[in-house]
Amino acid sequence: MNPVQYIEQHQESVIECYLDLHSLAEPSWQEKRTSAYLFRCLNEAGLTVKTFQNHYGIIAEIPGHSQKVVALRADMDALVQEVDGAVKANHSCGHDAHSTMVLHSALAIANSGIQPKHTLRFIFQPAEEKGEGALQMINDGALENVTYLFGVHVRPNTEAPYMKASPVIVHGSAVTIRGTIKGIQAHASRPEDGINAIEAAALLVQKMQQLNLVTESPYSIKMTQIQTNNKASNVIPETAVFAMDARAQSNDVMNELISLAKEAIDQTMAQTGTSISWSAEEFVPAATTHEKAINHAENAIGDIIGTENIVPVCISQGGEDFHFYTTHYPDIAATMIGLGCDLTPGLHHPDMKFNLNALIYGTKILIKTVMLATEEERFPR
Repeated sequence: MNPVQYIEQHQESVIECYLDLHSLAEPSWQEKRTSAYLFRCLNEAGLTVKTFQNHYGIIAEIPGHSQKVVALRADMDALVQEVDGAVKANHSCGHDAHSTMVLHSALAIANSGIQPKHTLRFIFQPAEEKGEGALQMINDGALENVTYLFGVHVRPNTEAPYMKASPVIVHGSAVTIRGTIKGIQAHASRPEDGINAIEAAALLVQKMQQLNLVTESPYSIKMTQIQTNNKASNVIPETAVFAMDARAQSNDVMNELISLAKEAIDQTMAQTGTSISWSAEEFVPAATTHEKAINHAENAIGDIIGTENIVPVCISQGGEDFHFYTTHYPDIAATMIGLGCDLTPGLHHPDMKFNLNALIYGTKILIKTVMLATEEERFPR
């Protein structure tokens, strides 16, 4: 059976799978039940499946006539956020949808009986939300012999409406700057005897608001967390911890932004007499684009939902650790497909929802994309 026809005949199974994975929402590095569910489905379909001792990632393969590999990647983890007053794991970024579509791409091709020209690899990655999972999968050999790599991400209506899709998402770079401000405690009636960590944090906020890069590329940096352990209202606080979120549409702009942030932190220390220790964490790089990978995705979208429904490019200031794969292996032809799905009110909103019918044409697009890539006689360099 043609694998696209397989999806057409198993639409209810695709939707049921999504609902199952949605109910299993688990934080980064804790995707135990999600991984077990995916493993069972892949193993029962006869794929070669590899698991790992130190995390819940999965690599599954359908062997081809050559050792060259066309890979399809999904992320598995959920966000931890407040939902209706309770803090819990919640699939508000669509990773459950991505895993559903990649899983059923694998199942459809496996059940078709087709032996592809080149090996097909299906990568189920943990910890995307922490920006760490792709690096772990790289260390575990997920990209060995990979020449093409494709991913998918559901998109809000502002980027790709329902029944439309883009062959490339141009994500920006993102980083979290975490720091600790140390001042000197004093009685609140004698503030001149102390150094107020909160006041230093407020000055740092002002300096970040005043940062100005000479570029047309979008960027932002803002304080997102500030906290002290001070239990008394009449004591000048000695310690404050903070976090800042930085975004840039290119890696060069991000490097410049971090450099200016360092200058602002140094100036704050000099002006307030505090000491500030900090580090840049949870970094994800900006996207790089590859024409041949984009062309395959574009042709697949046109074939499945019509050329009139192709959105040429999705520009997103959000970050995505998928791009670590191409940062570490720049010769790989890769792209991430943006799937329009009537997603509202937005990604990472606790009440995020989308039209589940998009899972059907999304899976078909992924199948068509990887099949087009594996039919190539010569791979890109």
